[in-house]
Amino acid sequence: MTVAPIDALLIVLAAVWGALAGALLPRAAYRFSVELEEGDVVGEVVDPGWRRTCPEGHPLRGWLGPARCPGCPVPSPPYGPGVLRLSLVTALLCAGLALATGIRPELAVWLLLAPVGVLLAAVDLRVRRLPDPLTLPLAAVALTLLGVAALLPEHAGDWTTALLGALALSAGYFVLHLINPGGMGFGDVKLALGAGAVLGWYGWATVMLGTFAAFLSGALYGGALLLARRAGRRTAIPFGPFLIAGVYAGVLMGAYAA
Repeated sequence: MTVAPIDALLIVLAAVWGALAGALLPRAAYRFSVELEEGDVVGEVVDPGWRRTCPEGHPLRGWLGPARCPGCPVPSPPYGPGVLRLSLVTALLCAGLALATGIRPELAVWLLLAPVGVLLAAVDLRVRRLPDPLTLPLAAVALTLLGVAALLPEHAGDWTTALLGALALSAGYFVLHLINPGGMGFGDVKLALGAGAVLGWYGWATVMLGTFAAFLSGALYGGALLLARRAGRRTAIPFGPFLIAGVYAGVLMGAYAA
């Protein structure tokens, strides 16, 4: 595939944006990586929200940047995800989105949402939790930004299908949650709202493809853990990263085919 100079510049700019955005995620990932705790009432689960101090007990303010605080010694290692890792991952994802989407208005939406997806995956991998302050606004922001993109020329999607995709995918995940709450958390149901909106932009075929890719990648990962004897049949595996990976695969295919 030949890449025009303007497309190459777009890919480079997207990668630079991803690298800068990813470098700002470690502190938020650390602060959101809080385990759910049991409440005083049996069966009640209390959402702890987010961390307010570093491991040494120093107050931690702000959400963007490395996971450090002014009170910790300078030589001490960061206590959140590494800046380089998150920066590199986000840069690669954004470059891939630019390559597949090209100069279309929805690319701006994908580039703004990609760092949030990386942040959600990082938190879910650490504590098997998808925080409401990230999942619920994600759907509203995605639909709002796609609504703006639908008003601009050269867009390649449909906002109505994005809205219906959000409702349909979330409803499907809700049914799975009712059938097996231990295997499908309610956080995944909320994340499916935003995921369905993004996938639905390119049509129902993209929704199906992204959903299939999510479950396939999750099944392959779980099977690999079983073969390596690092997990049992009842081991809880965070599904959020695979849901996000499925969305990414679906968007790449949908954008490339549009």
